[in-house]
Amino acid sequence: MPLPNGNSINTAPLDKGEDTEPLIDNDPIPPQCCSARFNLAFLMFCGFSMVYGLRVNLSVAMVAMLNTTEPKPALNSSVVSACPLPPGGDNSSDSFHQPAGIPQYPWDSETQGWLQGAFFFGYLCTQIPGGYLSDHYGGSIFLGVGVLVTAFLTLLTTLAAQMGSHWLFALRVLEGIGEGVTFPAMMSMWARWAPPLERSRLITLSGSGGNFGAFIVLPLTGLISQSLGWPTVFYLCGGAGCLWAVVWFIFVSDDPRTHRRISKEERDYIIKSIGSQGTGHGWSVPLLSMSMSVPLWAIIITQMCSNWSYYTLLTSLPTYMDNVMHFDIKSNGFLSALPYLGGWLMSMLSGVVADSLIEREVFSITVVRKLFTLLGLMLPAAFLVAVSFAGCNHILAVTFLTLSTTLGGFTAPGVYINQIDIAPRYAGFIMGISNTFGTIPGVLAPIATGYFTEGHTMAGWMKVFWVAAGVNVGGALVYTIFGSGKIQPWANTEDEREPRSRKKGAEGFYNG
Repeated sequence: MPLPNGNSINTAPLDKGEDTEPLIDNDPIPPQCCSARFNLAFLMFCGFSMVYGLRVNLSVAMVAMLNTTEPKPALNSSVVSACPLPPGGDNSSDSFHQPAGIPQYPWDSETQGWLQGAFFFGYLCTQIPGGYLSDHYGGSIFLGVGVLVTAFLTLLTTLAAQMGSHWLFALRVLEGIGEGVTFPAMMSMWARWAPPLERSRLITLSGSGGNFGAFIVLPLTGLISQSLGWPTVFYLCGGAGCLWAVVWFIFVSDDPRTHRRISKEERDYIIKSIGSQGTGHGWSVPLLSMSMSVPLWAIIITQMCSNWSYYTLLTSLPTYMDNVMHFDIKSNGFLSALPYLGGWLMSMLSGVVADSLIEREVFSITVVRKLFTLLGLMLPAAFLVAVSFAGCNHILAVTFLTLSTTLGGFTAPGVYINQIDIAPRYAGFIMGISNTFGTIPGVLAPIATGYFTEGHTMAGWMKVFWVAAGVNVGGALVYTIFGSGKIQPWANTEDEREPRSRKKGAEGFYNG
C-alpha cells in the first residue's frame, strides 16, 4: 500500500526520524479467504503440526518404552513420594505391557532426561545457517527439506532404540539438525508474504500448528502405544511428515512474484505493502549492529525465558502425569495434550486481536507486542505456582497446567513475531539467532527436570514449577523494559538510507 509520499507501510516517513513506527493505510485489502497467503499459512500450520508431532512423540512413547521403574525413596524420607491413585484408578501406570514382540528398555531417570533433550542439541546447530540461507535463497526449500529429513529419520527410531540408548540419542540429535531450519525458514518466507497489517494473524496461524500438533499427537501416541505398540507411533508420524513434504513442494513458492496461482490484485497488494523490505539481504549482514541492538537482545532473552516453561511441560508433562498423578497411558496422553489445545486456540485468537488493535490504531506495534508478551508470561507463571500448591489434587493440577499453557498463547503475537517488526529483511536470520538461544532451555530443562525429580517426589516437581515461573517473570520484565516494534536503522535498505542521508545533509546546510 503506497503512502501519499511514495513510501510503503514498512517505511517510516523522513520527517519523523529513524525510529518512527510503520504507518497504517486504509486502502481496500484483498480478502484472505482462499487467497495464496492464507493457503500458505494453512500449509505451514499443517507442516508445524507435523514438526511438533515428530518432536514430542517420544515424550509419551517413552512411558511405554520402559520396562522398569526407578527405586522408591527410603521409607524414612520426610517427603511424600507419590500421590494417591485417582478415583477408580489402579496401579497399571507402574507398567505398560506391550504387544508380543515389542521391546522395552531399562532406562533410568537420567537417561530419559538426556534422550528427551537430545533433539535440541541438534536443533541448536542449524538455526542460524538455516535463517541466513533462507533469507538469501528463499525459505520454502529449507522448510520442506527440514521436515522431510526429520520425518525420514523418525522412521528409524525403532532400529536405533534396539541398538541402544546412545544410538537413539544420536538419532534424535540428527532429527533436531533437520528440524532446526524450519522456524527461521518460516519467518523468512513471511518477510516476503505477510502484509504488515496481517502479520500477527498469518504468522500465529502458521506457528500455532505446533500446539495443534502436540494436542493431536500426544493422545494418539498414548492410544497407539498401548494398542499397537510404541514403534507404530514413529512409523505413522514419519510417514505423515514425508507425505506433507510432497504436498509442500508441489504448491508453495518463495515469493508472491513467482507464485503460479496468485491473483494480480493480491500479488500487487503484498508487494506494495511490504515494499523494499520484502527483498533478500544478500550475502552480507550487519553483525556488529545486530550484536549491539537492545531490542534484538530483548527478543533473545525473553524467548529463552518463555521457552524454559514451554519445553519443561512439552517434554516432561507426560512423566508428571505418570509418576505423580498416576494416570494410565491413554489418560496421560489426553491430559498432557489438553494444555496445547488451549494454547492453540489462544494464539489464534490473540493474533486476530493484535492485528485489529494495530489496524485501528488503538495501540502502536511496540505496545501491542509488549502487552501480549506480558500477559503471555505473567499469567502462566501464576498458574505454574498454583500447580505446585495443588499437590495431589488431580483436578486442580490438570486445570492449572491447562490454564498456564493456554494463556501462554498470548505470546504468539508478541515476542515470537517481533523479529519481523524490527528487521523484516533479516527476519529469518534473526529468528535463527533468537531460536538458537531459545533452544538452550530445550536442552537444559529436561535435564534439570530429571535432576529435580530423581526421586519422583512432589517436592522435586514443586522446584520444577517454581523455577519455570520465576524464569517467566524475568523474561516479562526484560521485554517490557527493552522491547520495541520499530524497524531498526541497521535493517533499512540502501534505498531507504540514502533519502534520509540527503535530508539530514540538507537540514545541516540550511541550519548552517
